[in-house]
Amino acid sequence: MKIYVDADSCPTAIKEILVRASIRVSLPLIFIANQPVKLPGSEYITMIIVNEGPDIADDKIFELVSEGDLVISEDIPLADRVIEKGAFVISMRGELYTKENIKQRLAVRDLLSDLRSAGLETGGPARFKQRDSRMFADQLDRFLTKYCKNHLP
Repeated sequence: MKIYVDADSCPTAIKEILVRASIRVSLPLIFIANQPVKLPGSEYITMIIVNEGPDIADDKIFELVSEGDLVISEDIPLADRVIEKGAFVISMRGELYTKENIKQRLAVRDLLSDLRSAGLETGGPARFKQRDSRMFADQLDRFLTKYCKNHLP
């Protein structure tokens, strides 16, 4: 199993949680972004820099991800694509996206996008808070406990 991070919009607190978890359970952690991200040196942590442009990082994640891998992203269309490939997705706010809930999330996202295109003010996502970091850390810990038993110390 590998963990891929859609790193262009990843909050620092989430990066720190992921780095600690990756080192603790000895899992490869790959950050993908269109600009360098400051990361600690570790044999488990790598960075892939892609060209700037819409969905370039998402496409790279989709290209690299395999069944059983974990993706960290807020991007619902990317989550839908990688779940179809048999991978798992956790949002940066700690929501585990699954085959059972991703189509509903995608429909809501598309509806809000259509409303914005029609000129309706729908507001954006809420500001990222410390509570979101805790929810993410808890979900990641539950996930790793369930799916990485052979990696846990």
